[in-house]
Amino acid sequence: MCNGQHSSLPGKWYKVNVEALEPEAAELFLQLDWADAETQVFLERCQERSDAVFTQLFHLVARTLLAPFVSQTSINGILRRGSMFVISDRQFRRLFHLADDYRAERMLDLGAGDGATTALLSGMFDNVHVTEMSWPMKRILAARGFAVEDVEGWNQRRDGYDVICALNLLDRCSRPLTLLEQMRGALKPNGLVLVALAWPFRPYVEFSSNGDHQPEQVLDVRGQSFEDQATSMMDNVLKPVGFRVVSWSRLPYLCEGDLERTFYHLNDMIFALKLSD
Repeated sequence: MCNGQHSSLPGKWYKVNVEALEPEAAELFLQLDWADAETQVFLERCQERSDAVFTQLFHLVARTLLAPFVSQTSINGILRRGSMFVISDRQFRRLFHLADDYRAERMLDLGAGDGATTALLSGMFDNVHVTEMSWPMKRILAARGFAVEDVEGWNQRRDGYDVICALNLLDRCSRPLTLLEQMRGALKPNGLVLVALAWPFRPYVEFSSNGDHQPEQVLDVRGQSFEDQATSMMDNVLKPVGFRVVSWSRLPYLCEGDLERTFYHLNDMIFALKLSD
């Protein structure tokens, strides 16, 4: 769920105060840039949809009527709106230091939403698997041709995954540490993991069992600044679970807007990971 603020200064979306980082975190940081073609295509599409006034008015009325009965994610799925953008295939390869012709057998995108970001990465894989809690989003994912896995059974595959993505999911699920352990266990020996987490870190579980929207497990993410929280995520969460950080960066977490704003954005800390040696 992306509900951040519109910004007219996209260059700042990618900047980190490297001088405020510990030496290891500074060495692993990879600066990405605003001139990514897929990012610009997404923002242009946001502009077109925001300008469709009658469609936006219909969405506004429908959201109001459905809100008491259906989750926000499912409403977006029903209305086919609210697509999100996190990372392009080019940025993915840069984070993992991969060649332009990189290709692998199997990718899994956990909590894939409507599959907009999944689709951008899918060309690098022979088979693309996804999970999602929202039933309208599951239908969209299946229509896109992705293999929709059960949220409780995806980690039982014997042959494992070459790449597992969890983009803006760890702060939206009830048991994020368990999820990380499951990801580690479902990965092939030389597999890759991509994790994104919104800053500032504010856990919120949309599909919570007790209705308080708080997770059962809380990630040990400390500090207030982007730099402090990113470093804390690496040192206190990812490394103890058994991952090695290949590189990390800062990206905007973008989603389609409405009549008020063309698009919305949050700040993402994104981590390219491998299994620890």
